[in-house]
Amino acid sequence: MEIPTPLIGCEVRRTAFDYQVRLMLSAWTAEEGYRVQAELEVETEIRFRDAAGDWHELTPGAGAALAPILDLFMKKITAVEVRDRGTLHLAFDNGAELIVGPHPEFESWHLSGHGVDGITVGPGGEDGWT
Repeated sequence: MEIPTPLIGCEVRRTAFDYQVRLMLSAWTAEEGYRVQAELEVETEIRFRDAAGDWHELTPGAGAALAPILDLFMKKITAVEVRDRGTLHLAFDNGAELIVGPHPEFESWHLSGHGVDGITVGPGGEDGWT
């Protein structure tokens, strides 16, 4: 699977919480319009480092405990990595980091939309990241 490098430069335009954590990611220029308009949906545990450098272990569906992720609103993605069997690592321009690893039993994260290839990291993760 291909690492979703088109996400570099995207801003977090919306956050949504229910039994998943969702980030609407967009990259827009006056010359090109929307280069990327995608949604990242996370269904399993998240390791999140906020701009102050504090780490949080977050679980989708946990209500107000997910509040640290709200600080990603209008922040830009500066780096994207996918490690091991599908561990997603996003870095942001305020110093925050979001990490989602594969889960042995459930889909952990899903990316879809315009300007990115659709990705679903299923139970146990995925091989062959390039």
